Amino acid sequence: MQSATKLHPFRIWLLIAVIIGLLGIMFGAKESASTPADRLPDGFDSTAVAKHMQELPGEETSTAVAVFSFDNPAAIGQLQAVASKLGGPLIPAQSGRAAMVPLEVPDGTNAQDKDTIAELRAKATEWLPDGVSVQVTGPAAIQADLAGVFSGANFLLLAVTAAIVAILLIITYRSPFLWLIPLLMIGIADRFAGVTFTHLLSATGVVWDESTSGILSVLVFGAGTDYALLLISRYRDELHRHENRFEAMQAAWWPTAKSVIASATTVMLGMLCLLLSLVPATRGLGLACAYGIVVAAAFALLALPGALVLFGRWIFWPRVPKDGEPQHAAVWEKVGNLVRSHATAVMTASILVLIAAGTLLFGSRVGLETSEQFMDTPESISAAETLEREFQADATPANVWAKDVAATTKEIEQLGGRVMSTKEDVLLVSGPSVDELRAGLSNATVGGPEAENQDNIAAAKRDQLVVFPLLALLVTLALGFLLRSWVAPLIMVSTVILTYFSAMGLSWLVFQHVFKFSAIAETTPLYAFVFLVALGVDYNIFLITRAKEEATHVGTREGILKALSSTGGVITSAGILLASVFAALGVLPLIALAQMGVVIFIGVLIDTLLVRTVVMPAIVMKLGDTFWK
Repeated sequence: MQSATKLHPFRIWLLIAVIIGLLGIMFGAKESASTPADRLPDGFDSTAVAKHMQELPGEETSTAVAVFSFDNPAAIGQLQAVASKLGGPLIPAQSGRAAMVPLEVPDGTNAQDKDTIAELRAKATEWLPDGVSVQVTGPAAIQADLAGVFSGANFLLLAVTAAIVAILLIITYRSPFLWLIPLLMIGIADRFAGVTFTHLLSATGVVWDESTSGILSVLVFGAGTDYALLLISRYRDELHRHENRFEAMQAAWWPTAKSVIASATTVMLGMLCLLLSLVPATRGLGLACAYGIVVAAAFALLALPGALVLFGRWIFWPRVPKDGEPQHAAVWEKVGNLVRSHATAVMTASILVLIAAGTLLFGSRVGLETSEQFMDTPESISAAETLEREFQADATPANVWAKDVAATTKEIEQLGGRVMSTKEDVLLVSGPSVDELRAGLSNATVGGPEAENQDNIAAAKRDQLVVFPLLALLVTLALGFLLRSWVAPLIMVSTVILTYFSAMGLSWLVFQHVFKFSAIAETTPLYAFVFLVALGVDYNIFLITRAKEEATHVGTREGILKALSSTGGVITSAGILLASVFAALGVLPLIALAQMGVVIFIGVLIDTLLVRTVVMPAIVMKLGDTFWK
């Protein structure tokens, strides 16, 4: 009777969580109403031009360019009829081997853009003369191809992520059954968050893009499984002390909950800092991930305990924990003894290694061209390369929003440029660079692909200047409230920031020499910092909160060693799992996401295997009780 009573709350929460999760999944996700302009930063000229073009009378339009390639110059005469059918002017290249037709096409949702470009490509191919090939590029085609390459990619990411989690859980627990429980609970949490975040963002008027659901899925799986590992580890410890499994879970739940709540709060604050970004889609990512971490923590703390006690001790088979059985952590005791004996040397050497890794970032280049953003080259990018080769100045025309079309046209001609087409008060201009147009046009606003790239880089720098210090401050304050200390939070945040720079330095080395990336995407530093600081502090939280518990019994120095011994295995497993899950971002089609995955993979491993294992314990050993002041 007593056991049933103690099981009752866990059973209720399990039932509620599963029902809510399944109802949320059945509710169905909403499609993002984002437009290409939502990926551009607020307050910049290129964004103003893009939004103005969406508001022009008639259909909202974007630009596509049909690029024709041929060997026989006589094909130009035949292509004139094709250009007329497509509805744009035929512009031949000086080489006599290519021609292009700039077109205005309706600009709609991702699905509509894909259909529009697919129809345009079909028509251009249908009317094509013999000996001529055609490809379609331009902002509209690039956007359509971006939506196209994401088709099925998020499902592939989910499958890869779930497989990684399953394999690492099996290795961690060496049980044919136990891994299924956390995987199932976190899987439900992931699908629940992945569906319901679309309704949350839609209700609040926040936009999101194709990458949001993929990053959210990785975060929920990674963080949720980490929380599950902590709970299961503590529950297993308590099973050695309690014969009754319900009493063991009750003893394990609150200490674990304190660490998980502190961790989730830190991550949530970090994600919410992205709301200060100038880019609407980045703000959407921040809100979605803040929501996702709450869902992950809720399922780990409310649904998972009930699922674990439901099955009893046998779920740990073949290594079933027994009441009164002694526990050993020989590896971590040896690490602790090393830190105890050589704290100064270990701390100094490790910090110097991290600083040296960070210096590798010097000389890095930030900002990818549009043609450099895809892992695999789609048609629109291949066609853009043909444009660059055959037309040079005409390859990436600018969109110029003119208050006086006639006066602006004269200024453009004075700059050596050419107006390729006109749509109301927006001119498609080739020739001068974006900087030349912005300096030389007196009453016009310059947009287009090159201008957008420049403005994206400028906005990314601004976001870093705002988000980096704010996130560091918020995390420090949150840790200070948790630990009732100001020394410990400053040290913990400092080590994570050092980890970030060392990870960025090592990643730049990998980008150059392994993946052959020419630059770092402008979003990579911001996303990597937010995720690494928010998630990296987690492992310090797990270690230091346990050390504070132990310190009340055995003192600070012995407490940190005992905490390292008791949490070393689970935190290492959690770190390797989280790093591996973020590495799965490489299956998505954008270089920016692959880079983000690499930086977080390297950073989490550094934080787990070096900073949390030896640097932080060594610092605590040197400071003693001063660490808690």
